[in-house]
Amino acid sequence: MVLTIITINRNNAAGLEKTMQSVLSQTRKDYEYIVVDGASTDGSVEVIERLAERFGDRLKWVSEPDKGIYNAMNKGIGMATGEYVQILNSGDSLAAEDVVEKMYAAVEKEGRPSILYGNMLKDFPGGRIHRDKGFAGEDITLLSLYIGTLNHSPAYLRRSLFDRYGLYDESLKIDSDWKWYLQAIVFGEEKPVYTDIDVTLFDMAGISETNKELAKAEREQVLRELVPPCVLADYDAWVPSIRMMKRIKRHPWAYKIVWFLERCLFKAEKRRDKKVNG
Repeated sequence: MVLTIITINRNNAAGLEKTMQSVLSQTRKDYEYIVVDGASTDGSVEVIERLAERFGDRLKWVSEPDKGIYNAMNKGIGMATGEYVQILNSGDSLAAEDVVEKMYAAVEKEGRPSILYGNMLKDFPGGRIHRDKGFAGEDITLLSLYIGTLNHSPAYLRRSLFDRYGLYDESLKIDSDWKWYLQAIVFGEEKPVYTDIDVTLFDMAGISETNKELAKAEREQVLRELVPPCVLADYDAWVPSIRMMKRIKRHPWAYKIVWFLERCLFKAEKRRDKKVNG
């Protein structure tokens, strides 16, 4: 089996049905599908049971208490047998009926990379859709992950990577997948490969300011755990300036102005230092 798709759910029956229907609709059927339900009481189990026959032996599922979303993800990974794993949580969906077919072709074309990722369509309340291409093939560095992350749902992760780098850290609530990417890509030097395919439609309705603040706190905790203090001090000090320059460089005229001003200041400082030093 090339692919195992894992869906985590708890008391989101409508979202779960949406997700499962998008998986069922795929033109390519040779995948494994795992649903890990956290002992839902809202009819989610009935949704799984109603759709199970249509999946046949491609479906594995369990409904039992868990210790949080990453505990449930780890449980799903432990049940998986596919070469690659994709996490598609309830409420999210595959972007089109031929996504699996296109991604299988990309896996072969790119030489079966350890991480293959595509685009995530962000579905905002009110019907606005934004195409997020992530890093879109750029080299992913410590700076890249200090500033951002690699989207989770449109990524195919080789299952053996979880043996190499461990499962998701269950002590984190929001950013354990980001920590895992940091360990695999930055410290493990895995090379993600990008393909320009719209893979998933991600429901943005559940992204709250509280979640954003918790994610920020968890990132700071992880960075201090994994990155040497002398390196992290430079990142903390200079990343805001680097981000500003990256934005400025998108506009050549603005970059030329900044470059000219910097040269003027540099020459003025040299003249001042020469005068002071005699």
